[in-house]
Amino acid sequence: METSENVSLIKKYFDLFNKHQWKEMAGLYNETADFKDPSLGPGIVKQTREQIIGKYSELSTTFPDVKDEIVQIYPSGEKHVIVEFISTGTAPDHSKFELPICTIFTIENGKITGDFTYYDNFEEPAE
Repeated sequence: METSENVSLIKKYFDLFNKHQWKEMAGLYNETADFKDPSLGPGIVKQTREQIIGKYSELSTTFPDVKDEIVQIYPSGEKHVIVEFISTGTAPDHSKFELPICTIFTIENGKITGDFTYYDNFEEPAE
């Protein structure tokens, strides 16, 4: 039963993400959660709900139409849901991005406690 509840929680997460409802989305996390994300640097970084709201508010300012499209959801055991998705958006200069991403969510007591995200974080070569 927990597995389907975890999948429902993650589907709700992506629905809120796509609506840019950052406060509600951050409420799906534990008060402080562990993040692994190339944009936050190497290793595991603890983030509060307020920091999560700030990060995604900034993202939607840079990419007002940012959206995630789920490719596949893989429930894994009692505490994990792995999601493969494509993130897309348009920058103010009208350049577009399309980025395949994989996130491993850890869920405990109905809240997201871990968000380990993997994607190609390449930098454009300097000219």
